Amino acid sequence: MDERIVSARLMMEDQTAEYSLRPRYLSEYIGQERVKENLKVYIEAAKMRREALDHVLLYGPPGLGKTTLSAIIANELGVNMRTTSGPAIERPGDLAAILSNLQEGDVLFIDEIHRLNRTVEEVLYPAMEDFALDIMIGKGPSARSIRLDLPKFTLVGATTRAGLLSAPLRDRFGVVSRLEYYEVDELAFIVSRSADILGVGLIGEAAREIAMRSRGTPRIANRLLKRVRDFAQVAGDGIITANLAREALERMQVDPMGLDQIDHKMLRAMIDHFRGGPVGLDTIAATIGEESQTIEDVYEPYLMQIGFLQRTPRGRVVTVSAYRHLGLPVPGDRPKDEPEEGPLLF
Repeated sequence: MDERIVSARLMMEDQTAEYSLRPRYLSEYIGQERVKENLKVYIEAAKMRREALDHVLLYGPPGLGKTTLSAIIANELGVNMRTTSGPAIERPGDLAAILSNLQEGDVLFIDEIHRLNRTVEEVLYPAMEDFALDIMIGKGPSARSIRLDLPKFTLVGATTRAGLLSAPLRDRFGVVSRLEYYEVDELAFIVSRSADILGVGLIGEAAREIAMRSRGTPRIANRLLKRVRDFAQVAGDGIITANLAREALERMQVDPMGLDQIDHKMLRAMIDHFRGGPVGLDTIAATIGEESQTIEDVYEPYLMQIGFLQRTPRGRVVTVSAYRHLGLPVPGDRPKDEPEEGPLLF
């Protein structure tokens, strides 16, 4: 599932390349204009008051730049950033160790914050609100609680599932921002910037050709650029043209809308076996040999975003746009050369 070239999840091959391609300051960051402009104001205000920035929650689909924005916040504030993730903090003592090692004004970035253990969350509440840690010493009747003061810090939480955050935790974030999918022009600009950093030549509409198939996600755009670069070096002279990019992406089975063979398999199964729906999620999963949760979390969101799939109370339905994209006749459409039926004569 995660090895699809159009998957927005972070792969091993992305980690080293992404680090070098990430912008370091807001002036270098492309897209997310509303989020960027608001953050710029909040950061400047915090610096003018010489205070820690309010805690920030960034949420949205994977691959849109939540980790990048957290590093930018730390760079703009001129402080250090400590990075961890929700699943990595298993016990309250793990969180206490991280918090007690922070310096004044530092940024603590917690990825997948919705996966924090509930007992860990209880320790996080006073740390976020009062910059203090409540620690129990001893056991039984002799146990007592002491409070340790913490330096004022900024917690930046990132999540793809904001709905899974508990209300008490969500309410303690002063800045809540949603990251949206990118437009093709923004992605083309990102592809051009990444190509310059990687030392790859782009000609004509090559950047746009890659951007169109990137599913609105910078991570996918950078991954496709690296794969197309390989084709350019082997099959060309190292320069990526629009035609070469188109041919390379077609060989990778990524169509002009960013759909891969798995997306096509799912849509065609619904059309061929169930006349386009409505069909239940479990039935689709059994038909294509995939888990229901994977279909719901990985395959469906993009197909719904581009209007190829709809959820109804009776099940999933393939839309007219999907039929036309796949080059299939739309149910109920009359061929252009078929004559209209006249009234019956007796």
